[in-house]
Amino acid sequence: MVEQRSGPSRDVVVVTGAGGMGGAIARRIGSGRTALADASRGQLDRVAGALSDEGYAVRGVPTDVSDRGSVDELVAEAAGEGRVAAVVHTAGVSAVQGTDETILKVNLLGTVHVIDAFEGVAGPGTAMVCVSSMAGHVAALGREDEAALATAPVGELLGIGAVAAVGDSSARAYIVSKRANQVRVEAAALAWSRRGARINSVSPGIVATAMAKAEAEGPSGARMRVMLEASGAGRTGTPAETADAVAFLIGPEARYITGTDLLVDGGQAAWLRHHRPD
Repeated sequence: MVEQRSGPSRDVVVVTGAGGMGGAIARRIGSGRTALADASRGQLDRVAGALSDEGYAVRGVPTDVSDRGSVDELVAEAAGEGRVAAVVHTAGVSAVQGTDETILKVNLLGTVHVIDAFEGVAGPGTAMVCVSSMAGHVAALGREDEAALATAPVGELLGIGAVAAVGDSSARAYIVSKRANQVRVEAAALAWSRRGARINSVSPGIVATAMAKAEAEGPSGARMRVMLEASGAGRTGTPAETADAVAFLIGPEARYITGTDLLVDGGQAAWLRHHRPD
């Protein structure tokens, strides 16, 4: 945990995912006590150790977000340290990092587990941000499927038509799961608002992380390079730029923003919608 000893009442910030994105976000907003969670103990120890060397008081919490029981343990540990002020959910699997089954369990079900579990400890001023993806903005799902993804109980999600239609395509699983993250956040905003809390999502484009590097070296690499060269900013984003967007959404400047998604993609989604050659 990243810790600032300022008195008996201490705020807690939870960051799931100890990858490039999660590490950047922990550095950006880790001025209080921050629980850093990841399924990989080795990755967790490396990032927590680096943050500790930089002056943060860090405690890593091994967590598998696809397992609701594991997420509940994370919630209990965070709430036991103080008031949960912010939750930033970055844990996820890309299309080249896992099978369709793994992607759906981590990206789709895992996000619902984190939203639902932390709602129980959210209070006035708590803010949550789920890191989705620009890919969710180009998903072509029907209204019925989106409504089900937004509100269906977690045990029913894998049976929804759009999810079942993924088949064995990891790329399709990724796109559907990321759109699901966006609509789930929209639907969850009402319950969070009733607690005096807020919830939003951020959708990065291609960001210079190990995950993006693996994608660039995979089957979709050529398409990624074309999009980067042709669209908007014409470059990859940085983890720090996403962290800045997250810091805005959990901060006081965004106190009237909830249930929405913020694209941080250098214009990539806009290019795909309106300028991509047929």
